[in-house]
Amino acid sequence: MAKRERVVRMSVELPLWRALTAYRVLTMVYAVLLFVFTRQNFERSGVAAAFLAVMVLWTLVTLPKVANAARCTRGFLVADLTIALTGILLTPLADAQAQQVDGPTLPTIWTAGSVLAFAIKGGWRWAGVASSFVAVANIVERGEPSRDTFHNVLLVWVASIAIGYVVEVARASERTLARALEIEAATRERERLARDIHDGVLQVLAMVQRRGAALGGEAAELGRMAGDQEVALRTLVARGLVTTSRVWEDESEGAVVRVVEVPDDDESDRPHDLRTLLAPHAGSKVSFAEPGAPVLLDAPAARELAAAVGAALDNVRRHAGDGAQAWILVEDWPDEVVVTVRDDGPGIPEGRLAQAEGEGRLGVALSIRGRLRELGGSAELISVPGQGTEVELKVPRGKAGK
Repeated sequence: MAKRERVVRMSVELPLWRALTAYRVLTMVYAVLLFVFTRQNFERSGVAAAFLAVMVLWTLVTLPKVANAARCTRGFLVADLTIALTGILLTPLADAQAQQVDGPTLPTIWTAGSVLAFAIKGGWRWAGVASSFVAVANIVERGEPSRDTFHNVLLVWVASIAIGYVVEVARASERTLARALEIEAATRERERLARDIHDGVLQVLAMVQRRGAALGGEAAELGRMAGDQEVALRTLVARGLVTTSRVWEDESEGAVVRVVEVPDDDESDRPHDLRTLLAPHAGSKVSFAEPGAPVLLDAPAARELAAAVGAALDNVRRHAGDGAQAWILVEDWPDEVVVTVRDDGPGIPEGRLAQAEGEGRLGVALSIRGRLRELGGSAELISVPGQGTEVELKVPRGKAGK
């Protein structure tokens, strides 16, 4: 089972949704009271009363919709804005004098709540679209808009876009904080594993290596293999490739819950960190260099690329001799992932690969080039007699995990 760690922190959006809920209720009350105290000025007070009744009912019924981003759906936003626009356009029908004296519309400042909901949900672009509709409705309602009308329209437009932009910045900051917490938790887990492994497995492997070297013969070979495995295991622990983390939000509680867990076999379809698959090759005769950040590839692509690297290393062991040194270099470029396997062996004589394929020995053709061809990538082999061999494997970025 995966080891889990729960971390709870406040969501930066939650106070905004709570403020919006309070704003909608208060502005609803304001619009109703304004009508009650000025109803004698309305030529058709029934029209105003009917609209305000609908607005009050809609506001109270939809309070849960503005509790958080998950409940505030696009359908609700469109319906909410439609009601606000309808109230603006009905104002001349209820009070023809409102156009002449620049009086308030039927929904008054309740309309701004609809625009703010767009801003908090979708950022400044959504806010710009919603406030533009409100601006057009106000201009149509006024007929001949005054300077005050343009001033109010511009104020709503600028304020909503500014709030939307602030929301986007807050979300980006929250994602950065979440990532920092993930790294912190993964580091603590890595340190715990390092302590446990050091107290057990690594000490045993080191002892086997020393005793094998002292005994000589077959025991020396066993000790060398134990040393290789010790180096590979230390590399895995030091690189921190044994943990992964997930983040999700429980907005009903107003918190972010993070779970850090060790991946299991059921997650084989998730994007793989290529470093995890290649790090076990590291040892006393194989040096491994990789980027500091994960190199994510779709699971099939990662496995095939790792298998191609393994085939290249098999060729080094088979043809370069026991004393050959090999190097693995992983490069993560914007458009592709490149893995280079190089050795300091005697190299491959010119024409030897073609001869091997003709004789039916297809290790390079199938195990390396064939795998990369199926991934839409390429494998290039460069060898100079007496100067070693270099195999460059490329996979296009389209295979990278998101």
